[in-house]
Amino acid sequence: MKNNVGGIDRALRIIVGLVVIAAGVYFQNWWGAVGLIPLFTGSMRWCPAYLPFGISSCASGKSEK
Repeated sequence: MKNNVGGIDRALRIIVGLVVIAAGVYFQNWWGAVGLIPLFTGSMRWCPAYLPFGISSCASGKSEK
């Protein structure tokens, strides 16, 4: 699995994931579980939605292993 999520993208994904999870807990709604997706992709530095389009937000322009 090659990294395709760069630094700023990663930070934004983690922040958005935590905010969505916190909102789901606060409002006692199961939609907070959706926050796990950006949290997971940010922490793993890999986004499966980027693969079909060949997108990479890594700074070097090349994906890392």
